[in-house]
Amino acid sequence: MLKVKLFQRGKKHQRTYRIVIAEARSKRDGKFVDDLGFWNPQTKKLKINKKKLGQWTSNGAQLTEGVKKLISKP
Repeated sequence: MLKVKLFQRGKKHQRTYRIVIAEARSKRDGKFVDDLGFWNPQTKKLKINKKKLGQWTSNGAQLTEGVKKLISKP
């Protein structure tokens, strides 16, 4: 099963996150299938390719809790 996950990057206290499609049982920073965008918590900048996200979710990929919270924020 594929999931839309947050892929952690950067140093301590300077984290950034890639939003990726990965196998549900893969490691947090393991291999991924596709890259959808990024989120920077310091600047609160979120960029997601919504077209790709729609395609993957229609094909059965599920969102993790963290990604659901990010997308639902106004």
